Amino acid sequence: MEREKDRAKFVELAEKRVTRAIKDIRLIGNLSNKSNYTYTDEDVRKIIKALDTEVKKLKQRFENHGAQDDVVFKL
Repeated sequence: MEREKDRAKFVELAEKRVTRAIKDIRLIGNLSNKSNYTYTDEDVRKIIKALDTEVKKLKQRFENHGAQDDVVFKL
């Protein structure tokens, strides 16, 4: 019974967090509008690298059940 509660909580949180992450990634994509923002190719590379790095860490955590690092992104 306890495992069923754990599963239900996992599903609830995963759906909320993944939905929020997808929305936030789409909002980052909105920054590509050059009529509203000015940015360099280097800025774009840094953003994509930071996101790629975090997705790789996410995969590793699920594969290895490891701990997370706290990171603050800055341009």
